[in-house]
Amino acid sequence: MKKLPNNLSSYKRTSDFNETTMPKGLLKAHQTPDSVWAKIIVLKGKLEYSINSKVPETIMLDKDNIGIIEPFVLHQVKAIGEVVFYLEFYK
Repeated sequence: MKKLPNNLSSYKRTSDFNETTMPKGLLKAHQTPDSVWAKIIVLKGKLEYSINSKVPETIMLDKDNIGIIEPFVLHQVKAIGEVVFYLEFYK
């Protein structure tokens, strides 16, 4: 999985989501705009993070594994049981 570039700064954080409050748009393929990166930070439980790039990748996220979202790369998530997470956006 990619790493967040060092020259970026956080500019926005979502509220905490769980398996019932997460926006439905996160469950289907979507992307961030140009130059916007993000972190998926799981506070409790597990979240399946699928990256639909040239080489597709599926990663199980938990409190020890943060997901990195690259600009323009299609991705989606799926709750694995009870989960609490948030997104933090960077430019």
